[in-house]
Formats: sequence, C-alpha cells, structure tokens
Amino acid sequence: MKRFIPLAAAVAVANAAAEPQPMEHVLVSVPLHKKSAETAMPVTVLSGDELTRAVSGTIGDTLANSPGLANASFGPAVGQPVIRGQQGPRVTVLQNGTRSADASNISADHAVSVEPVLADSIEIVRGPATLLYGGGAIGGVVNVIDNRIPTVLPEKANGDVEYRHDTASSMDNVVAKGQAAVGNFAFHGSVLYRDWEDLEIPGKAVREDDHEDHDDHDEDHDEDHEGEEEHAEGGDGVIDNTSGRTKSLTLGSSYHFEDGFFGFAVSRLENDYGIPSGSHGEHGEEHGEDHDDDDHHDDHDEDHDEDHDEDHDEDHDGDHEGEEEHGDITLEVEQTRYDTALHWHEPIAALDVMRGFLTYTDYEHSEIEGSGEVGTVYSNETWEGRLELVHQPIGNFHGVLGLQAIDSEFSAMGEEAFIPLTEKEGFGLFLLEDYHAADWTFEFGLRYDRDELAPDTSAASDSSFDALSFSGSALWDVSAQWQLGLALSRAERAPATEELYSNVENDDPENWVVHAATGAIELGNTDLDVEVSNNVDFSVDWLGDDYFASITFFYNDFEDYIGLLAADQEVDEVPVYFYAQQDAEFYGVEFETEFGLTSFAGGDLRFGLFGDSIRGELDDGADIPRMPPMRIGGRLSWQANQWRVWGGVLDAADQDRPGENEEETAGYTRWDAGIEYRLEASQGDLLAFVKFNNITDEEIRLSTSFLRDVAPEAGQGVEVGIRYSF
Repeated sequence: MKRFIPLAAAVAVANAAAEPQPMEHVLVSVPLHKKSAETAMPVTVLSGDELTRAVSGTIGDTLANSPGLANASFGPAVGQPVIRGQQGPRVTVLQNGTRSADASNISADHAVSVEPVLADSIEIVRGPATLLYGGGAIGGVVNVIDNRIPTVLPEKANGDVEYRHDTASSMDNVVAKGQAAVGNFAFHGSVLYRDWEDLEIPGKAVREDDHEDHDDHDEDHDEDHEGEEEHAEGGDGVIDNTSGRTKSLTLGSSYHFEDGFFGFAVSRLENDYGIPSGSHGEHGEEHGEDHDDDDHHDDHDEDHDEDHDEDHDEDHDGDHEGEEEHGDITLEVEQTRYDTALHWHEPIAALDVMRGFLTYTDYEHSEIEGSGEVGTVYSNETWEGRLELVHQPIGNFHGVLGLQAIDSEFSAMGEEAFIPLTEKEGFGLFLLEDYHAADWTFEFGLRYDRDELAPDTSAASDSSFDALSFSGSALWDVSAQWQLGLALSRAERAPATEELYSNVENDDPENWVVHAATGAIELGNTDLDVEVSNNVDFSVDWLGDDYFASITFFYNDFEDYIGLLAADQEVDEVPVYFYAQQDAEFYGVEFETEFGLTSFAGGDLRFGLFGDSIRGELDDGADIPRMPPMRIGGRLSWQANQWRVWGGVLDAADQDRPGENEEETAGYTRWDAGIEYRLEASQGDLLAFVKFNNITDEEIRLSTSFLRDVAPEAGQGVEVGIRYSF
C-alpha cells in the first residue's frame, strides 16, 4: 500500500471514495523524505479532502476505518489509535515528528493531546517503526502534521475557516488556520473551539445481556441504591457524563534563508471532558500492555452476587468507590508546547540536508470528582531533541544518520496515584540507507537505544535498558502497473514506566491502589527485560489508469511480550494483575481496491472495496483480548463538476476470540452517506457538506474498547459543515 496511500486512509467513517492517482506525497515521517511509492514500509497518508471527510474529535476515531487501523475509545472524547492490534506504549503519536508527550499511554481514559481537525496531513506507519522513533514505535507511528512552523514562504496569505455541527452529540466545532509572509518571515496561526453534550446512542448504555446476567444483583438493591442503578445504566438513548469542551491556540513563525529555514512555535491546549458514567470500576479490564490473559471478572461477579445481603453497602464500596463516593469524574487537561525546527540544505559538501528539532512539552491533567474535589493530578514534563543528517548520494546509496534524545519527568499525585514520580532519559542513534538498482530499491537500517529510568522511591532501584533494532526491505517495480514489496525487521522495546513501577511502593496488599480506569490492581515488575518484535510484511500493488488494488500480508512474532496477567488473588473483591513476559504472535491481511464503473448523469461513478483481518495469540495458545474484528467495507461515489455524492457500508464480524474470561463482542453493519458541493472562485473555494452517519442507528460496540459493555459508539446522526479556503 505505497502508491495509493490517501485512498487507503479514505476508508474513514464516511467510507467516501476518491480517484486513484500516482502518489506524489512526500513522507515527512520517513527521514529520507521519500515519496510514498518509493518505500516498502507499510505507510498510510490521510490529507486534503479525504482528511476533511474523515476527521473526528479524536485521532483514533479519525483513523478507525482505514485498513489495519482501529479505535480504542473510552467515550467520545478519548480515542487512542490501534495499529494491527497494538496500542498504548507500542504506538507512538507524534506532532510534526516529535512525541505528543501526554499521559495517554498510562491509562485508557486519557486522551491523546493532538487535534486531527488542525492537521494538514496524517501519516501512519503500520508495523514496527522503531528504527525511526525508538522502542515506543514497535507497533507503529501516527504523525500529525500541521505546518505550525511554516516550511515554505507562502506567495500570498492562505488558510481555512470551518464550522461543523454533529447532531449525535450536539457538537459545535469551529476551526480557523492560516499562513502569511512578510519578507523572509512566514507566520502561522490556528485556533480551535469545540463543545459537545452527552452522546446519543441507540438503546441503553449498558449492554443488555450483561445487565440480564446481573438480575439477582439488581433485585438485592434497596431504595438507597435506585439512583445509583439508574446512573450506572445511563439514560435511554444517551451516555451520561460525556459532554466536554476543547480549546486550542497555536502560533508559529519561521525565517527563510537561501538554503533553508529556522522556526519556532508555541501552542496551548485545554481539553475538559467527562468519563462515561459507570466506567470507573465497572469493567474489570486492564490497560497499557493489554493483550494478555484477562481478569477474574466472572468470579468477581459471582462473589458479588453472593455477598449482596444486608451488608451490601460495605461490599459495594469496593466495587464502585470511584462512583459511589465521588460521583462522575471529569478530566481537565492543560498542555503547553514549544517547538523549534531547523532545515538546512547542503550545510557542508558531504550533506544533502540537515534537519533539527527541539520540543519542550508541559502536560498536566486533573481528575475532578463529582464533589468538585481534585482526586489525582498527572503531569508529564518532556524535552525531546532530534537531529537528522542526510548525506549526499554515494554511488547508488543514499541515507541518513540520526540522533534522538528525550528527557522526561512523569508524576501522579493524589489518592488514585499508583506510579511514583519517575525521571526518564533516552538516547537513540540510527542509520538508514537505501540502494537503487534498475527496477529495485533496497532499504536497510540499524538503531541503538539507551533508556534510563529513575523512580523517586526507595522501593525500587533505577533501571537501564539497551535495545538494538535493525531492518531490511526490497521493492521491485515489476512493471509500470505492478509493484512487490518485502520488509523484514527485528525491533526491541524497553519496558514503560507503568510496566515497571505500578504499585511498587506498596508491599501491603491493603495499600495497593486500584487503577480506576480499569477497575483492577496493577503490579509493576522491575525484573522485566526488553521486548522483541520480529516482523515480516509482504505487499502487492497494482495500478492502472482507472483502477488500483493493494494487498498486504504481515506476521509479527514477539519474544518476551510484556503484558498484564491475571493473578490468583483479589483484594476486597478487586482483581489483581501483574506485569510479566511471554511470547506472542500477530498475523493478518489488509486489502483495498477501487475502480471506475461508468459515466452516469454527466458524472463518474466509482466503486471501492476494502477489508482487514488480524489474529493475536499468546505462546500458551490463549487469544489476545481487545483485538479488532475482521472487517469488510464497500463504497460507491458519483462526482460531477461541483457535486459529489457517496455512500458506504462497513461490516464488522463478531469478535468471537475475545480472550480468556472476556465476553464476545457482537458484529455490526454500519451505513453512511454524504453530499458535498464545492464552489470555486478567484477569492477562494467554498465547500459545503452533509454527512449521514450510522443511518440505521446500529448499536456499535468496539471490541478494542475497554468500555464496550457500558458505552457504545454514537447512534444515528447528521453532520453538517461549511469550509472556506483561501
């Protein structure tokens, strides 16, 4: 999937189609800045009109329906990207090439601090990208590119102003962004305001079969708990406590000289959102390294039913302490980010380009309880620097030497804090080369990483890890229409902070802190070693004048896969997990095709088809939980002059391999459609659009979501918008 990258990403929520064309997009996420068709890496790009159609309030939802990608939602405000079944600390989210530096890897209810609606393009590397961005990219990379530091001097002022409204959550979204130049200085500015109400859904928030399984539990509820029962279930047709508001402001500037530019940008993000009622402590599931044996949820439910007698109040506290004592939870996120960048062409004779990046991010979010009190405060202060030296061609060789350094301080303070303040220093050195010979392109690379972690506690000593990764690939242009690609990699990842130090300060089980987002006690393991991924990708691409087809097969064998395993232990009826390692494997296929059907009513009628399937297994044969289901979708579009009409369907199979002690997730069929009208004028272009989402009001529960049993996805809705570009 190299030549048709925007089309792969076009299978977004709207399932809209686009005309295939040879790709000229230059990949920012690849240090050599190759065009899409020049690398065997499995890369997806979303940009232009396709990004406008697909964009959502979260990065996970924006990418969710591209082949190989999925969304790990935690209500409408949180959507973490899933790449080939990997998420959390195995997927790195970047903002213009450096980390988003938030707290999303720590917990499933923490939002990723990037705004896809402000992006000019989004690049996704599916599969290990460790050579490019370190161990946190062992599952893949998402790079959100917004030109906050202008890379070129615009000839005249340009920009976009957009408003959209979505009836499913009464969301209002206003965006304005633009660039201008004065002399050798270029300027960028963007502003975002978004607010929304509780999400509308078909039926009840709590899955009906789960609710029926707890009939005895409900009958034992007395009058004192009637309000709590209604609160946990949510109202009919709505998920309570899912409203929120987002504000963002970005200002940037760059100075352009004859051989490059130097620039600076500052951004501020404020994101306040509610956690769905009934989520904290309701779903005995884990986050972080989440693809492992699950919990004792079934046993916990049985014990809970048996103990529901006159002592119900005391027992019930252990299961709902986050809700019964504190009520609904709201997160208040604040992030300030400073970026600098330098691009210098031929600074010395041996170098083609030198690129440097330096970013400082100050992130903090507070978890506000229903009483208005601050429960826990998370903060992450991060410095990141990156230097890329692209050397001049040496014969048929062309390559880049890179350095990367990270210094961060993460802390969690409050009654639900279970990870000590930890300072982390990371250093990476990488070399990537390619070799061109006739119809062949060969790529190979090597990277060394050193990570040092220092927890501020006497209960654990400092940790250090050395990781070595390498890769090789071959791309064969069989003909003008056919291309074959093979990519091999061996990548290593050091354990993350939460995997090492969760609850490490508490020896007494009575003092272990429950991770509220997962309803479980999680125990870190300071004896963890590096995790190793051995990955193979094989792809076939076919391009014609009016059609394309692409298919990719992949296999990923993990050595010492880090994950949470269920312990044979409960504390006050709360399940206990511990981080441990065992081997695992993931394998699957991704495909899509599109072609012109005929001319109809003065326009072109086109049809597209796409799908993906992935399987994950542990070494002991157990299925890995929260994997995406097999999916297949189709799309039909008609375009003539200013008008475009499209319709699409996405069919997701049952996830009947849910993992040990997990419930299966029912499949769904989702229908979407839309109408667009574009008016072009000398002063700018006007785009008006209407999207009909989930037309049949299908109940959609994502197998990748920790809240699939208590918070389904949005029901039927209409999104209207208007965009002016100048």
